[in-house]
Amino acid sequence: MSVRHPIISVTGSSGAGTSSVKKTFERIFTREGVKAAFIEGDAFHRYDRAEMKRVMAAEEKKGNNHFSHFGLEANLLKELESVFRDFGKTGTGKTRHYVHDEEEEKLYGNPPGTFSDWEDINEETELLFYEGLHGAVVTEGINVAKHCDLKIGVVPVVNLEWIQKIHRDNMDRGYSREAIKDTILRRMPEYLDYICPQFSQTDINFQRIPTVDTSNAFIARWIPTPDESMVVIRFANPRGIDFPYLTSMIHDSFMSRANSIVIPGSKLDLAMQLILTPMIMQIMERSRRAGGPRKNIQAVRKSA
Repeated sequence: MSVRHPIISVTGSSGAGTSSVKKTFERIFTREGVKAAFIEGDAFHRYDRAEMKRVMAAEEKKGNNHFSHFGLEANLLKELESVFRDFGKTGTGKTRHYVHDEEEEKLYGNPPGTFSDWEDINEETELLFYEGLHGAVVTEGINVAKHCDLKIGVVPVVNLEWIQKIHRDNMDRGYSREAIKDTILRRMPEYLDYICPQFSQTDINFQRIPTVDTSNAFIARWIPTPDESMVVIRFANPRGIDFPYLTSMIHDSFMSRANSIVIPGSKLDLAMQLILTPMIMQIMERSRRAGGPRKNIQAVRKSA
């Protein structure tokens, strides 16, 4: 955690919807004039796509049927923590991109399934934003969570998470239903060990709950729409949260516990805007008062 060089992390499982949440943050950053750098969790995978397949096959021969991107060995989590630590101290660090498809190949010049070169984070960056699997991970030797100023968990109920993953992997990536089932089963132990515990480290969790039958995720023809969902928003520390204001601004919302509000799924973006904008601006105000990047840059320009 750093006052001058703040870090926000959004963490969630594959298919949870973290990419959609990232878009909301991007809109807030653009509207409020915050110069943010974005780090992808996929960039800190240890292996590219072809290497991962070879390593998984080798692990299966050893009797390990649960080697996955959810675990420690398949990722560069010490390096991720180092980037967070370095950015908090100096406002810079190194990152790269994992190239997912042909569209990203045009951007980065590397084939899908590989990584771009490591590059420095722009020294004019005011805030570092992470989105991926391990934004709040804590283990015996790694503590990513302690370096973050705001940690967000995106946690649909598990059947909805599976439905979103099944549709994405089947429709967009062409994977068979059996292959997707195998992936879910292979990842389950590390999901329980490393993904779930993060949601006790987060400051806010957004959990989408369908209001239609999702009993069998593998036969669902459609992903439940926002209008067919509710979202539970849980605050680890509700002090300072104006719940009466939120419930008045978000129609059909209500408090389910002293630290939780339930909203219609269609109001998620509005709720995030109302909740997160003042938090981000408080973080940036502290950073700028402490002499963050923008203040330093302006001083250099004046002296020049």
